[in-house]
Amino acid sequence: MALVHNLGFPRIGAQRELKFALEAYWRGDSSRDELIGVGAALRRRHWAQQARLDFTPVGDFSFYDHVLDMSFTLGHLPERVRGFKGHELDNYFRVARGRSADRAAAQLGQGNAERSHAGHNHNNEDHAGAECCPVTAGELTKWFDTNYHYIVPEFDSTTTFDLNASRLLSQLREAHAQGVKAKPVIIGPVTYLALGKARNASDRLALLARLLPVYEALLEQLAEAGAQWVQIDEPILVTELAADWQQAFRTAYEALATTPVKLLLTTYFGRLGGNLALVAELPVAGVHLDAVSAPDEVAPLIAHLNADQVVSLGVVNGRNVWKADLNALLATLEPVATALGDRLWLAPSCSLLHVPVDLALETELDAQLRSWLAFATQRLDELHMLATALNEGRAIVQHELARNRKDLESRRTSARVRRQAVQNAVAAVTPALGTRRSRYGKRAVAQAERLALPLFPTTTIGSFPQTETIRRARRLHRSGQLSASEYRQAMHAEIERCIRAQEALGLDVLVHGEAERNDMVEYFGEQLDGFAFSRNGWVQSYGSRCVKPPILYGDVQRTSPMTVQWIRYAQSLTDKPVKGMLTGPVTMLNWSFVRDDQPRSVTCLQIALAIREEVLDLERAGVQIIQIDEAALREGLPLRRQEWKTYLRWAIDAYRVAANGVDDATQIHTHMCYSEFNDIIASIADMDADVITIETSRSDMELLQAFETFTYPNAIGPGVYDIHTPNIPDKDTIIDRVQKASRYIAPRRLWVNPDCGLKTRRWEEVTPALRNMVEAAQELRELFYRS
Repeated sequence: MALVHNLGFPRIGAQRELKFALEAYWRGDSSRDELIGVGAALRRRHWAQQARLDFTPVGDFSFYDHVLDMSFTLGHLPERVRGFKGHELDNYFRVARGRSADRAAAQLGQGNAERSHAGHNHNNEDHAGAECCPVTAGELTKWFDTNYHYIVPEFDSTTTFDLNASRLLSQLREAHAQGVKAKPVIIGPVTYLALGKARNASDRLALLARLLPVYEALLEQLAEAGAQWVQIDEPILVTELAADWQQAFRTAYEALATTPVKLLLTTYFGRLGGNLALVAELPVAGVHLDAVSAPDEVAPLIAHLNADQVVSLGVVNGRNVWKADLNALLATLEPVATALGDRLWLAPSCSLLHVPVDLALETELDAQLRSWLAFATQRLDELHMLATALNEGRAIVQHELARNRKDLESRRTSARVRRQAVQNAVAAVTPALGTRRSRYGKRAVAQAERLALPLFPTTTIGSFPQTETIRRARRLHRSGQLSASEYRQAMHAEIERCIRAQEALGLDVLVHGEAERNDMVEYFGEQLDGFAFSRNGWVQSYGSRCVKPPILYGDVQRTSPMTVQWIRYAQSLTDKPVKGMLTGPVTMLNWSFVRDDQPRSVTCLQIALAIREEVLDLERAGVQIIQIDEAALREGLPLRRQEWKTYLRWAIDAYRVAANGVDDATQIHTHMCYSEFNDIIASIADMDADVITIETSRSDMELLQAFETFTYPNAIGPGVYDIHTPNIPDKDTIIDRVQKASRYIAPRRLWVNPDCGLKTRRWEEVTPALRNMVEAAQELRELFYRS
């Protein structure tokens, strides 16, 4: 009998309940107990939704990030938060975002709040005590090749570990009380070390000997609490591993083999490749393979494993939303089920964290398109249908199988998927389309004459706070209670507010604030053919930040200008240059649920041609600076370096097609954030953007190390303050960061800017932070000219 289990369930809630509970707590509008109660309610609901599973994941729920959860479980805290006397949850949020609640006054009273903001370092046992000592937040980076961000573990030669299993044990007790057939989920020791950063030249692998006893103790405690199986995630097994990292796996799992639980070694996001034989030799009770990414590895893995080891196959896609072909899967699985019997487990390819919760909520979605989709709840339904067919025969689910076949055929033959004009345009693309008329040096002269900007010009990345006034206007407009004219007037008022605020602050290059935009991808997708949108298809990006990825189902085409009217209006309000703000083709691709019936490179080029039309319209409207964001460039990299060259070639080509049709005097910017860029800096230079703004603040300007060996040819704005924390940077910190950058980049090519957009922050935070940034730039100019 094939069994069914899950690797992880979306934690945010079908209506983003976790998001709103977190933000209320951080504002000081709710108590810690209320937040904890919301978490418990969500876990109960999610376990109930998975009640038919043979094994249900426990420990996949997190208040912010599962990697940060593992750090706390292992007692591995950054030195700057050790010794905190308050509640552990507040310390947890201090690592995640630099502080816990945003309003200390909510519980401490105004006097203590003033001392908190003055920087007094004292501890309190209550919720607001965390505010008395804000700290540098942990570094954020992308979870493998997804749009999920995790908090990077920090290692050095003094790193120690001290088990604290209370969170996981508590959730396991909750699950058992609810009658859940629980399978605790943890990150494996080798992947945990690989995810972190070593400081002071410490070798991460040297810490394995200190780490393994903590894992052994954890597994023993889970066994004592009633766990029979533990899912131990080791996704770095789908990457290329050096010999010492391969040996680390052998060392780790030989040590863990004596623990009294069965280990399901879990890999996902790609192929095992050369690591398949390594996985097969590890002494674990079972192995999970991402059979969506590596269907050809199923037979070799089974052949390598022992006759008593479980084979878990991830047969439905945990990262995309297109229905699985159940009939084709059964044809593949039936002989496997015959051979393995109850050693065969069925699962999604990876955690369902990366897809929305439930398609049943999408009552407004086009019926035909809806019939092509499966969200997290439907993925579990697919698995149950497969297991039923394997265990009891196809006849039991014949109607479901027939419907599945009909829906897939509907998609394959739909006239709305393919457009001949778009395909012809892609076929006509030549290298000349992606080449600027002159090299950067000549362009820079023309742009300097036109823009007349000062040394160390200041700007922001694009978005400003999305206030409740803005969100309310958008809701009323969408519901028909606010006419198009009234909505435009409301957005014009917000744009003017944003322009006036930037002028008052003294910024050199302004933005219109993006008040009219719900999301940097969704906004554009709504105006392009080939995209569709859910109403409740939210996916966690990090913490309380959720995104609603577009569903990219067909050929992409622009039918009218998308941003010109807003930027033209903003520019009419000021003599300073206002940037046109666009999202680049690679980011549009990587942050969407992308069609799987043609190469991603083709889809990306279609988007690039649509963005190119918008760029040229902005230039014709007199816009002097156009920013085309490619925040997601790096996360699209294949997990194996040998495949990088192919991806980077078509991704960079697509960006250049979108950006490079303009005159020399039009300045093109791009922006990237929250990924490691040092190893692809040459490809970033190949984008040939006049200015690139890039995240560097959380990593303490670590990106600048790339410039020790690589001479970056164009202008760059290394982000000088971290917008993903409410902490306000001081002027001296900003000056120090720019001076660090000036060791590698000529001052005349340096810009001063935040590391990302300000959409998620409040004006009370943004205004003083930008004021400090502008004052820092002014002081830097004085220092430069004096020297």
